[in-house]
Amino acid sequence: MSTPYPFTAVVGQTDLRLALLLNAVSPAVGGVLVRGEKGTAKSTAVRALSALLPQVDVVPGCRFSCAPAAPDPGCPDGPHESGPGGARPARMVELPVGASEDRLVGALDIERALAEGVKAFEPGLLADAHRGILYVDEVNLLHDHLIDLLLDAAAMGASYVEREGVSVRHAARFLLVGTMNPEEGELRPQLLDRFGLTVEVAASREPAQRVEVVRRRLSYEDDPAGFAARWSGDESEVRARVVAARALLPQVRLGDNALLQIAATCAGFEVDGMRADIVMARTATALAAWAGRTAVLKEDVRQAALLALPHRRRRNPFDAPGLDEDKLDEILDRFPDEEPENDPDPEPDPGTDPEPGPDGGPENPQGPDDDGGGPDGGGGVPPQGGGPQDAQPPADPAEAPAEAPADSPEAPRQPSAQEAGGPEQAAVRADEPFRTRMLSVPGLGEGAAGRRSRARTAHGRTTGAQRPRGQLTKLHLAATVHAAAPHQKARGRTGRGLVVRKDDLRQATREGREGNLVLFVVDASGSMAARQRMSAVKGAVLSLLLDAYQRRDKVGLVTFRGAAAELALPPTSSVDTAAARLEKLPTGGRTPLASGLLKAHEVLRIERLRDPSRRPLLVVVTDGRATSAGAVGGDPRELTTRSARLLAAEGVASVVVDCESGPVRLGLAGALAADLGGPAVTLDGLRADSLAGLVKDVRTAVTTSASHTTRRAA
Repeated sequence: MSTPYPFTAVVGQTDLRLALLLNAVSPAVGGVLVRGEKGTAKSTAVRALSALLPQVDVVPGCRFSCAPAAPDPGCPDGPHESGPGGARPARMVELPVGASEDRLVGALDIERALAEGVKAFEPGLLADAHRGILYVDEVNLLHDHLIDLLLDAAAMGASYVEREGVSVRHAARFLLVGTMNPEEGELRPQLLDRFGLTVEVAASREPAQRVEVVRRRLSYEDDPAGFAARWSGDESEVRARVVAARALLPQVRLGDNALLQIAATCAGFEVDGMRADIVMARTATALAAWAGRTAVLKEDVRQAALLALPHRRRRNPFDAPGLDEDKLDEILDRFPDEEPENDPDPEPDPGTDPEPGPDGGPENPQGPDDDGGGPDGGGGVPPQGGGPQDAQPPADPAEAPAEAPADSPEAPRQPSAQEAGGPEQAAVRADEPFRTRMLSVPGLGEGAAGRRSRARTAHGRTTGAQRPRGQLTKLHLAATVHAAAPHQKARGRTGRGLVVRKDDLRQATREGREGNLVLFVVDASGSMAARQRMSAVKGAVLSLLLDAYQRRDKVGLVTFRGAAAELALPPTSSVDTAAARLEKLPTGGRTPLASGLLKAHEVLRIERLRDPSRRPLLVVVTDGRATSAGAVGGDPRELTTRSARLLAAEGVASVVVDCESGPVRLGLAGALAADLGGPAVTLDGLRADSLAGLVKDVRTAVTTSASHTTRRAA
């Protein structure tokens, strides 16, 4: 077994270390979500935390970690006899992003359950994590059905496995810790709210701190055991402090003033629900215990708010998490602290740095990167407590690369105003997003679970049965009985029970919804550049992005203007990144519509190789004008037609959002939609609330046509 990197050797990341330690003191805080860029020691700090947790007393031989003093009465391995228990280290269980449902909750032997009536149950990761840590790296990429199971277990403190009338239940109380890179997509609001605390981490821009990160990492790689031994004293001190804080926690008094501060803070920041108030109360209590105090002070409430509220203030995926600290101070200043009564001397502030560590550097930790190597940068919090924004190195003009002369080979040639079709115009703000109508890919797919197009999935309504391919997960009981019934006499059946063999088992086939790759191709040319029109266009695309987030899609963004098309955002799950790119999108120039379609064709071809099961949906946002052939040359309209038919021939599902406005319409977007083989919808028709009107119009048209037919027949 490899020697883990010591928790106390991580450089910087004060908030991250504090949030993890508070959960070690009081698991009731509810876990930690760590958000940040790659290479910032997120996984390293989490994996190192388990070594600081006290040992767990368990019933010998129990696979579900029952406590000897209070065993679970419903434990599948029970009932347990009273007696002395054994002790083992607290576990840190990792849930892989691609784990199956059976691996998470456990597997039930359906064949033995049907034939013998035996509950043969193999525990899953939830059982392993009971009374320990459940760590999910890249938690934002976890499949929806696994997230649902996690939510249920976290809410009830138990895991239920039910298959065709056979039910198994066991306790599952764990500290949930997740790490994620926001560039790869956001979490569902339900799961986001389940994390008690959240921490934003970033690489330090302070050279001295980055040097210390590299020095410690290289020292660890040269001699892991020796490096860990040099930090063993600091590890023991922190471990003892966690034990002492746990013992002090029941004595901490949460006064009325502290409760008022918590309630006023949550109300002032308009946080939904009451979970935030409860988490803040538990966090403030844990902070007081960690500092060695028995009374909660204003500083505890303030720190608790900074850890517990930012992720609960997001109203949609385009909102950046954060908290206005000036407003927070203004709210807290309304309620003075109560006088502490015979409080012991407080411990040093957990955010300050202890003595220098064994390697001669500051004790502020940061460690190897999430993949086992050294991080790209150090902690997001410098030793003096400043953030990355306070540690920017001064710009040195002498170090800036010299610009290449305009006529040098290295300098890219800028298109002239005539080539671009006009000067570039400043980006305009998008209109407010709205709820869009449903756009889907026709047919039946087999892609990743989502909420857009019909697909064969592991969850959904049962549509049939088939022989299992590999391990049986969803039994189709009627089909299994039907397959076994003709062979009962030959198998020597004498009693009432059905003799079932493995060949009789049938897997249920289910139909649900999948997530798609929604590739936006947005016209940013001069014909779209009128302020009012472009604001409406951006508002429509923003609305579609929000819809893609809710339906678990990947998104990409291609823009075209001037003389070429550009991949503004490669396909990703991060719709907020797409929204940020859209907001800054400049407009102006001619309209190389064909270049935009060809760029989309190239992007989809590459994505088909990377993720062949995810079906694409092409959304072209344009007025249909084509005034430039780009680098290809030729007739722009003819080239546009050929490009559109190329996409249609490859079966790409498309929809054209017609942005043409005014009393005179040329119908070019409709012609483009016909070439693509998809529908065209206007900006107004894209709204979900316009569907009722569309239905009325269709019914009126059908009724009028039928009436005219009847009159002619008469």
